[in-house]
Amino acid sequence: MKTLKRSVRPTTLLIAGMAALSLSVAAAKPRLALAGHGDDIVVPDVPFNLRVPHGNEVYLAGHAEGTQNYICMPCPNAITPKEKCPASGFAWAFIGPQATLFDIQDGDDDQIITHFNSPNPVEFGTERPTWQSSRDSSSVWGNNTPPALQSSTDSKFVADHAIPWLLLPMAGTQVGPTGGDTLTKTTFIQRLRTEGGVAPDASLCASATDTGKKALQPYKADYFFYKASN
Repeated sequence: MKTLKRSVRPTTLLIAGMAALSLSVAAAKPRLALAGHGDDIVVPDVPFNLRVPHGNEVYLAGHAEGTQNYICMPCPNAITPKEKCPASGFAWAFIGPQATLFDIQDGDDDQIITHFNSPNPVEFGTERPTWQSSRDSSSVWGNNTPPALQSSTDSKFVADHAIPWLLLPMAGTQVGPTGGDTLTKTTFIQRLRTEGGVAPDASLCASATDTGKKALQPYKADYFFYKASN
């Protein structure tokens, strides 16, 4: 029996040749630096109290999308001090963020970090805002204890109905399970360009029947990570 061989048409050869040429050109072309890394990062103007001290430089940035989470509780409580309690005796208490950070380069949807609250092992389990690398699981915790916490509600910088801009010093770091250390060099974290995320209206947390009610408030922000200058 004669074995039939599939003939290769000229068109097929042309397509294959063009693909090979494209690959060779792509390999020869240098990769563009990501706008979310190193010298390509442009940090917006900030109030004086949110400026990072000299001796530090930005090395990573990410755009966050997620929620700022609240729970209705009798007031005062461990989260809300007496001086901030409304007349109703109940208040929305902040319990932490839940967000994903994407590479800040325009049009890039590459996830780089997850953001949440978790116990800081360096402080024997004190709960702190946490950023964990999606690539190597290294983590950094921010110090959000006053007066280390610095925030701005200046309308020149912060949009209406948006959570404050922040500057947080590093409170602890941890390498990933395989030794990844992307975020362990962090010295300061800025939260800027915020949108949304503020607590719901006080009228929705005003009686005993509201106790335990939770609210996940959508927000957006840009986070900038700094390291010691070389």
